[in-house]
Amino acid sequence: MPYIKIYIHLVFSTLHRKPLLHSPELRIKVWKHIKENAAEKGIFIEMVNGFADHCHCLISLSSNQTVEKVVQLIKGESSFWINKNNLTSEKFQWQDEYFAVSISESMIDDVRNYIKKQEKHHVQKSFSDEYIEFMEKYNFKNTGL
Repeated sequence: MPYIKIYIHLVFSTLHRKPLLHSPELRIKVWKHIKENAAEKGIFIEMVNGFADHCHCLISLSSNQTVEKVVQLIKGESSFWINKNNLTSEKFQWQDEYFAVSISESMIDDVRNYIKKQEKHHVQKSFSDEYIEFMEKYNFKNTGL
């Protein structure tokens, strides 16, 4: 049996960054569903949180998972579930693009705390500003997430 620890910090936004996840209660419901549904599919999400227009996940990949497939399963099923349950005022969609970076073992606690504090964090900083910081920190070219 292989022993693998591959942590990914995944960030994805609502289509056009619309703040459709407008209340803390709705966000809690959506994050809980994402985590539970992922577990049913064998995807281990250690932490999930976000704000009105985006989601952060700390994921541990197993040997048979790719980032692309995990993201597709999380985003596809959760948007379907949100729409099926009429949780938003208009049709819900996640944006196609996403941000994913590997996280070293030594940084797991920092990333976990960062994700945990999203509500407080976004009182002071917009997702647009956060996005620019990520792009600069990880040397990505701006693609418009």
